[in-house]
Amino acid sequence: MSKMYYEQDADMSVLETKTVAIIGYGSQGHAHALNLHESGVNVIVGLYKGSPSWEKAEEAGLRVMTAAEAAKAGDVVMLLVNDEKQSRLYSESIEAGMTKGKYLAFAHGFNIHFGQITPPKDVNVIMIAPKGPGHTVRSQFQEGKGVPSLIAVHQDPSGDSTQVALAYAAGLGAGKAGIFETTFKEETETDLFGEQAVLCGGVSALIKAGFDTLVEAGYQPEMAYFECCHEMKLIVDLINQGGLSYMRYSISDTAEYGDYVSGKRIINDATRNEMKKILGEIQDGTFARNWLLENQVKRPFFNARRRIESESLLETTGKKLRALMSWLKK
Repeated sequence: MSKMYYEQDADMSVLETKTVAIIGYGSQGHAHALNLHESGVNVIVGLYKGSPSWEKAEEAGLRVMTAAEAAKAGDVVMLLVNDEKQSRLYSESIEAGMTKGKYLAFAHGFNIHFGQITPPKDVNVIMIAPKGPGHTVRSQFQEGKGVPSLIAVHQDPSGDSTQVALAYAAGLGAGKAGIFETTFKEETETDLFGEQAVLCGGVSALIKAGFDTLVEAGYQPEMAYFECCHEMKLIVDLINQGGLSYMRYSISDTAEYGDYVSGKRIINDATRNEMKKILGEIQDGTFARNWLLENQVKRPFFNARRRIESESLLETTGKKLRALMSWLKK
């Protein structure tokens, strides 16, 4: 297991003389900027002219300028815009500001690992990746807590990149929860695999397959939705709280027995082989190439799939049933 760092391991003084430029003010951007600002770090925010976030950031008491100005003014420049937009943004607005000894920072390794951004050799390249959505990074900080974070170093000409990454993570509040050391390669490949095989691709396909199987067998779509989609949150929350053991302790013995006898028939050797293929396509760059090309041609496959999925019986049934659930956030 990699070494764990906590607040006492971080020396915040390494950021005392530095200006941190946060490029982007979305989910992660606002959390990074506000948490660091409230941790005593000198923060500026870089946005494009006319960005709807410009006023929001200023109202929060932050200095705002264009991305190019922020990249020039910042000693640590954190890119917090979508993966597919980073390469172009870097070449148009960031690259000119990347002078010797600066720190170029990321919250995901995609563009460095797959060679979409190649910083100069005399620039430090680091990653600080909180393992939670921006609003949680922010709300936990406000409660005096933190979200665990990953840090990684890709280039270290100044020799203190780990200390800078640690201080940045601690400024986000991560030192209260735990900071793990990783590499750009490991973070990128595990993140993409988790999204595709389990968290997004795997779970979505499992829900749809279960729903379709029941509906095709003649059961009501409403019953299929409750059993294969709605109750997923209950199970995931239990796993999240105490692992698989706590989930199994919390459900009925009938459900637990069903878990043991049927789970491995669904995720079988064929599924595991397919997972290995998916991981292989991530490792060899096939997925990255396809996603980047998809964006270059204005996302025809992505947009069509999004539309088709949103019109499915599962989605229309779910929409109708969720309207009956007063406890759900509308």
